[in-house]
Amino acid sequence: MGLIAIEEHWNHPALTDAVRALPLDVGDPSIVLDEMGDNLERLDDIDARRIDYMDAQGVEMQILSLAPPGAHPLPRESAVRLSAMANDLAAESVRRHPTRFRALACLPTADPAAAVAELERTVAQGFVGAMVYGRTRGIPFDDRGFDDLCAAAAHLRAPIFIHPQIPPAVVRTASYSGFDEVTDLGLATFGWGWHLEAAQAALRLIVAGTFDRHPDLQVILGHWGELLLFWRSRIAGLSRVAGLERPMDDYLRSNIHVTCSGMLDPVLLRHVLDVTTPDRLMFSTDYPFQRPTRDDIAGFLACFDDPAARELFVEGNARRLFGISVPPASD
Repeated sequence: MGLIAIEEHWNHPALTDAVRALPLDVGDPSIVLDEMGDNLERLDDIDARRIDYMDAQGVEMQILSLAPPGAHPLPRESAVRLSAMANDLAAESVRRHPTRFRALACLPTADPAAAVAELERTVAQGFVGAMVYGRTRGIPFDDRGFDDLCAAAAHLRAPIFIHPQIPPAVVRTASYSGFDEVTDLGLATFGWGWHLEAAQAALRLIVAGTFDRHPDLQVILGHWGELLLFWRSRIAGLSRVAGLERPMDDYLRSNIHVTCSGMLDPVLLRHVLDVTTPDRLMFSTDYPFQRPTRDDIAGFLACFDDPAARELFVEGNARRLFGISVPPASD
């Protein structure tokens, strides 16, 4: 089986520098996580050294995505310019290594019209979708101003990956502060806050009727669904009160895909398979923030009772969703 990992991050230094230079009230403090240990060195490489690590893991193909926080904190002009620069760099890496890489586009969501144009441009170049965040400078992704972007993604059959982001400053102060600076940040990001934000963004899309207007739109959530699938029983009633066309479970099973983000926990696998179907699950390592070994991956894959479901998780679902037809092979 050709192992395809779909949430594998990289860094564009000029974009990252622009985010670092933002005022505190609009910036994203989670960017410091990119710099811990040797993360930044690994993020900066989308060439031979990354492929060497993939070979050591047994990963045949990575779908590259810009590391958080992407371009969403940037003002319109910078977001448009730097997103295009980053996408051009990713496209060049895919051209150099067509059997090892694909890419998700970075979109300048500060300018929704430009985001549509950039999605169209990058898909025409072979990008397999895009990565966005639940808020752009305070505006949620379910705002009708992004409806044309959702329509374009549905029309182009370009899946949208909603990546976690740090909660707004007022929420961090109310709910994620009171400890030391590092603990506050961890609580607001990878420990808890990130995942509530991503789940909420997807849930708001459903409640806003986005999938009723655009039934072909496909959204991906990391970390086994960012807690959303685990709250299935409670969110079920929202379909009725929001006047949606379908039951909540139908959206989860028809419009939402889930990846593991390197969390190779058989308990989470079993729970998610109880909620959704095997054709909705995909593999990822969340490189370089998670680094499971070849043995870790093999041990986890052995937890699948059904070989057909395992094959879908390993590569089949990614090939179908992203239209990957070139068989993976070493360059």
